[in-house]
Amino acid sequence: MGLREKNIRNYYDESAPALPPRPALAGDLDVDVAVVGAGIAGCSAALHLAERGYRVALLESEHVGFGASGRSGAQLIFGYACGQEKIDKLVGHEVGRSLWQVTADGLALVRERVARHAIDCELSWGHLSVAVKERQRAELAAECRSLAEDYDYRSVRFVERDEVTSLLATRRYCGALYDANSGHCHPLKFVRGLAQAAEQAGAQLFESTPVQRLERGEPATLHTPQGRLRARYVALAGNTYLEGLVPELQRKIMAVGTYIVATESLGRERAEALIRDNLAVADVNFVLDYFRLSKDYRLLFGGRVSYSGLDPLGTERATRARMLRVFPQLTDVAIDYAWGGFVDITVNRAPHFGRIGPNLYFLQGFSGHGMALAGIAGKLLAEAVAGEAERFDLFSRIPHMDFPGGLALRRPALVLGMLWYRLRDLL
Repeated sequence: MGLREKNIRNYYDESAPALPPRPALAGDLDVDVAVVGAGIAGCSAALHLAERGYRVALLESEHVGFGASGRSGAQLIFGYACGQEKIDKLVGHEVGRSLWQVTADGLALVRERVARHAIDCELSWGHLSVAVKERQRAELAAECRSLAEDYDYRSVRFVERDEVTSLLATRRYCGALYDANSGHCHPLKFVRGLAQAAEQAGAQLFESTPVQRLERGEPATLHTPQGRLRARYVALAGNTYLEGLVPELQRKIMAVGTYIVATESLGRERAEALIRDNLAVADVNFVLDYFRLSKDYRLLFGGRVSYSGLDPLGTERATRARMLRVFPQLTDVAIDYAWGGFVDITVNRAPHFGRIGPNLYFLQGFSGHGMALAGIAGKLLAEAVAGEAERFDLFSRIPHMDFPGGLALRRPALVLGMLWYRLRDLL
């Protein structure tokens, strides 16, 4: 069974109120914009397009938030998975600074949308990027200075070891970068809130409606099991779940499995002693750990990855072992939930946004940094469709290559390539 089907014991599914399913598309429909994929990016694009007066249909093969958007670690953070230094090397500092600002705008957009649409998604602010090794500590200290001096980002400060141990009940970390402007939320409640806001703005949302074939043209025609959708513009936001719908995009991304566990409820006193101020936390290893508390005082801990695309045996046991390396005092705590899912990565870990021809737009390659970035990406796509493409087109400056080895051999090649990064985490 692949990760697409393996969504068992998912804490988010069971802690979000059940909603009645939306209908599948049946018959023929004509719209201005067809959006494919009801994750954060697709729901945000549909919302912003509908607010601009476009007739929008949002197609989802499963249900809203089925993919990474609804079952992720849910950390709302600035920046890109590849790091800002890599972005600057790829596009130059001037363009890089503009691209960095997009991510800061993404955090502001989360605040604005949650407030405007009264989305009850357990939003909380405060984030720690933590160093496991002295080399990482020095890198975080330098990043803190650079954010303030080069990007005028003033919500960050460097945290020394003693303060880290006062915030987290662990001796594992030797320093941290604290950002008051980053945080976390309940991801499924968040994406569902965006979907409802899009519908209230006039977008039509169809679930259980996979796109089986895309007939390019003006208009484009999207063929589904029970209907056809004709659209002047198409926005593809399905990432790894597009499954070959547009082959030239599939070659640029790869699905990587990642895993999360949720403990039994620790109770308020024990949970708040473990992580103070309801912070979200992530280390800066390439194969990283990330964790936070839930509203009902569970520890949500994740970060293991599978580059082979398979769900390895013992995922729950192995993730729990990583959790105990950080918090050995939790040996008596049971795991109530364990689940996995796909994130889409690019070769360089930078986002891949753009267009194919005059009317086909796409958003992909968030590489694990999609919680805030995907929302602003949807807004930029809506701007581009409306003829205001300056910010959206900045992303076309980022060069992207196909994964080496073709569709058959690229995954084994990636597994070998990642060994170097895993070894570097140990040094």
